[in-house]
Amino acid sequence: MAWFMDSKAIAARTLVQAAVVALVALSVWAVLRGTQVFLVAFAGILLAVLLRTSANWLSAKTPLTPRWGLAIVVVAPLLLAAAAIWLLAPDIAKQASALADRLPEAVRQLKDQLARSDWAGPLMAQKERLQDALPGIPGASDAFSASSAFGMAGRAFSTTFGALGNLVIVLAIGLFLAIAPQAYIGGLLRLLPLHRRARARQVLAETSSALASWLLAKLTAMVVIGVLTAVGLSFIGIDLALVLALLAALLSFIPNIGPVIAVVPAALIAMVVGIDKLGWVIALYVAVQAFESYVLTPVLQQKLLDLPPALTLSVQVLLGVLAGALGVILATPLTVALMTMTRMWYVEDILGDHGKPGTDSSGHTQGVVRSD
Repeated sequence: MAWFMDSKAIAARTLVQAAVVALVALSVWAVLRGTQVFLVAFAGILLAVLLRTSANWLSAKTPLTPRWGLAIVVVAPLLLAAAAIWLLAPDIAKQASALADRLPEAVRQLKDQLARSDWAGPLMAQKERLQDALPGIPGASDAFSASSAFGMAGRAFSTTFGALGNLVIVLAIGLFLAIAPQAYIGGLLRLLPLHRRARARQVLAETSSALASWLLAKLTAMVVIGVLTAVGLSFIGIDLALVLALLAALLSFIPNIGPVIAVVPAALIAMVVGIDKLGWVIALYVAVQAFESYVLTPVLQQKLLDLPPALTLSVQVLLGVLAGALGVILATPLTVALMTMTRMWYVEDILGDHGKPGTDSSGHTQGVVRSD
């Protein structure tokens, strides 16, 4: 009888352990599969925060009601974008076409220079010998080319279609949340116990304020980077200054990684124009990035929570692995939101530490480096 009871207890424990393992595995699978959906929803929340904050500011500065302020905030950028497209679209389209034509030539020149170098030449020769061996296999080269072409076409179509679909969803979520934020916040708070709702509302308000401040600072920095890059490239003598500056401004939304990506096409174009221009272009991008990181961003984000660069980069890598480009783009604002919630719910409420961010419990500054 005792042996039967022991066997029953062991079977029960095994069943519980198996259920826990299955639950953990299911949770990990859900996180991996749902990361893209979560990030799309977060992008919509980010848009709603920007729209609602701008509408509230406009309502506070004018006799307009928040609803009319929101209408102006939504319509005015659309009109400005339409005017900018009407005025600048021909030049941007022409320069974008020229950029697409010149980049292959720049890559070819770079390959030629590398082939003449002592360290890269043997590697490139080995690669060419491997490619030359493919035609020796009957049909291998044609099959490889056909499969690559179909694969690239399929990926391009799915990526474009997916990006457009995500954009529509982000716009819809942002507009619905911006029009009636209290309806969604109230519904979310009703899921919490009564004694937790006031603090949860305070945390959500603080997180929204932090995201709004970060967004406004980042958008301002993007405009400044675009203008400085366009002026600098025009002064150097790069005729594609407008499209390259637009690319630099958009990519500057992604800290750490974006500026590195932006300098690559500019450097390649500079090699086509003249190798002497390459140094000036790289120096320009380094100077603009240094100005943005050490002068502009600290001034614009004086009231923001300090973001450790290592933490921001780690979140970018993690979300990049889980969700691709969308994860890299949204890693920094997501870090801002998570750090604000962690500070208020865990550090202040659970640990009882109500010191200012960047200081220890005695009030001494810890010297956290500000991230852009």
